[in-house]
Amino acid sequence: MSDSAAKELFKGQELDSEGKRENDSAVPYLHVVGAAPKGLPAWRQYVNSIIASEVSNVSRYMDVTVQWKRREEDTGALLAALDCEKKFETSQVEALEKMNEKEGLRSLVLLNANINHDYNIEDTLAGIRKGLNRHSRVGIVAYNPYFRFLYSLASKLGIRKGPEPDTFVTFVDLENIAKLAGYDLVRSRPAVYIPWKLFGIGDVINKIIPAIPLLNYLSLVTILFLRPVRKEKRKPSLSIVIPARNEKGNIENALKRMPKFDGADIEVIYVEGHSSDDTWGEIKRVVEKYKDRFKLKAFQQTGKGKVDAVRLGFREASGELLTILDADLTMPPELLERFYSAYRRGLADFINGSRLVYPMEGNAMRPLNLMGNIFFAKALSFVLGNRLGDSLCGTKLLSKIDYERCMKWRDDFGDFDPFGDYELLFPASVLGLGIIDIPIRYRDRTYGSTNISRFRHGLMLLKMTLIGLFRIKLGKVSMPS
Repeated sequence: MSDSAAKELFKGQELDSEGKRENDSAVPYLHVVGAAPKGLPAWRQYVNSIIASEVSNVSRYMDVTVQWKRREEDTGALLAALDCEKKFETSQVEALEKMNEKEGLRSLVLLNANINHDYNIEDTLAGIRKGLNRHSRVGIVAYNPYFRFLYSLASKLGIRKGPEPDTFVTFVDLENIAKLAGYDLVRSRPAVYIPWKLFGIGDVINKIIPAIPLLNYLSLVTILFLRPVRKEKRKPSLSIVIPARNEKGNIENALKRMPKFDGADIEVIYVEGHSSDDTWGEIKRVVEKYKDRFKLKAFQQTGKGKVDAVRLGFREASGELLTILDADLTMPPELLERFYSAYRRGLADFINGSRLVYPMEGNAMRPLNLMGNIFFAKALSFVLGNRLGDSLCGTKLLSKIDYERCMKWRDDFGDFDPFGDYELLFPASVLGLGIIDIPIRYRDRTYGSTNISRFRHGLMLLKMTLIGLFRIKLGKVSMPS
């Protein structure tokens, strides 16, 4: 949803001086969040800042964040600290339903320790799910079940206020409960290892330990994000961007081999990039020849590189869903239908191709390139906390709504990616889109030669992976700027 549309939806939601809602047509049962409470102890403020910084990695790219059934002992400090333009509280599913009626609204529903006092988490999550759309996420702040004794001790010493938490679920248990309630657990982040700054020592520990295997299980809090699994009853339109440089011999074959997508509205966008073999001339010929059979667009880059071509194509796309087909056709066009089907079935919101499952055809990939692809898939899986079968397959599919969020995330994170794979995979993981791999058999080229420089481009990818390690994998102790 656009920023202006979101503002219009919540216009008048605020209360006037008499405590009445300014706009009777505004979303019912949503309560406006006040200012952060004062007088909290320093350790509590520090803990809230750590948790808020982690949750804000998602909430700042949402149209609205709503806290669900804030508990009596919860001061509201966490919600007040979150980075999100619109923040409310509610205990009514009707409020979520009304809010998410607006097509494309991106909402985050926050449960702050609710599950640690809940004897039927599945019912709670299933009830909330009724009020969500596909682009909604549920954020859960949960206590570490292995430190139950610490929470009990803190309650007995009067450090904690309110009832003592008595429901502690493991990651595996919560993942199972989420599936039963119709969700996919798409992201988890450990947070808070030491609840005191200790002259900066706490910051160092809380930043580093999340990246250390085994030790990262020792966090006091885990933050989890759930994606409601929803199938698409209709057939969303699809834009297929084909970046092409020196691929004259493949341009027409891309259309000849294009699947039907079960009758969905499809457009194909060619983006040519400074070719020396008259690829642009061939694109113009093919567009003219097939204009009555396909919805076609064609553009020439003014910039350089595949990432620039993909950005141009996505910017000009009119489809609800966006995907990439490399013009070398080493990823068979016929398989694009599998990506589209996976999205429609609600299996994930980011569909990623994987070339590393089946044996490759002939000399489709040189041994050194194969080793590099395996390394970067493993390295990026560690950095992002999501298992990726292949981080560098050119074909990916996502919605235009989510692509816009990814670009906002990139603007904040920094524009470091010369290829375009990481600038989609990084935010897809951080924002909790849910990623699934589609195995494909990688084919030999039938025309031209690769535009990849193994060593130069490999060093660029290593740099991107290290940037991700330091800026994504490490823990957050302060709000993003």
